[in-house]
Amino acid sequence: MPIGALDQQTALIVLDLQAGTAANPTAHPAGQVIARAADLLSAFRLRELPVVLATVGGTPAGRTQYTDGPRDFPPSWEQLLPELDQQPQDLILTRRAWSAFAGGHLAALLRERGVTQVVLAGMATSFGVESTARDAYDLGFSVSLAVDAMTDPSLDAHLHSVTRIFPALGQTGSVSEIIKLLDER
Repeated sequence: MPIGALDQQTALIVLDLQAGTAANPTAHPAGQVIARAADLLSAFRLRELPVVLATVGGTPAGRTQYTDGPRDFPPSWEQLLPELDQQPQDLILTRRAWSAFAGGHLAALLRERGVTQVVLAGMATSFGVESTARDAYDLGFSVSLAVDAMTDPSLDAHLHSVTRIFPALGQTGSVSEIIKLLDER
């Protein structure tokens, strides 16, 4: 469903725009995705709306084709990209799961701030972004997805999430559409 509205108390969650993930191959130019996410960050901060910068610092205990159990990433992997211009009021979240809501207290922090809707951006579309969107939806938040401020290692996986999964979880739109809605509030 195309994005049509933003709640008064909407938070922005930017996932995994960090040194380790930005160095990976992506379906879309990472620089463009990062620049669009930075535009969203500026727009939310200007309006004093909550911003969450979520990084991934390792993996959970499950065995997968990538790992035989829990794994810690080096501290350099978790470094937020300078283009994000981290601010003191930003909520910083480091996790070991795909979803920014898994195993933590993000939902409570957002609810304390009166947040009823989240806008998502970042990497990777079919991993962290999709998992966070699913959890946000299940937790009762309205979900909006800035589809031009996200990418994935696989174009097919990105397109599947954007065209098949996201419409069932919320509203999709571009960064410019989201900023326009912020201006209209």
